Amino acid sequence: MNYIMNHERTADCIFCKAMHETDGPENLVVYRGKDAFVILNRYPYTSGHVMVVPYLHTPCLEALPVDARAELMELSNQAITVLRQIYGPEGFNLGANLGAAAGAGIADHLHLHVVPRWRGDTNFMATVAHARVLPESLEDTYGRISSAWKQ
Repeated sequence: MNYIMNHERTADCIFCKAMHETDGPENLVVYRGKDAFVILNRYPYTSGHVMVVPYLHTPCLEALPVDARAELMELSNQAITVLRQIYGPEGFNLGANLGAAAGAGIADHLHLHVVPRWRGDTNFMATVAHARVLPESLEDTYGRISSAWKQ
């Protein structure tokens, strides 16, 4: 129980590592706020898939201070606004997988996913070839989102 209750920031956490790197196409951070930042998903479900991440390294939503939780939602809202402007999606998935049992790939550092969606945006490639097809590179996505975020 002690291990579960006392997670500390680790050097191998990709989010903690990104906090200390220079923003750009290499680390994919598009915006930094007071208590959280926005980063592209390196393995996106669709083009424009971003994550909103608190600076505090914790797996628990309830462990975040109120201001950090509020900023997670405000940055998620801003991400939706920016992605709507750039990509014109028909909908969004917004959510978090809290814990490995819930499907979190990075369970030790809480993050919210903001995923633009279109009708029919999944195809046979994910099922048959276990691959995703994206219409643009991560570098192009980074350029588009970071430019629009500044406006």
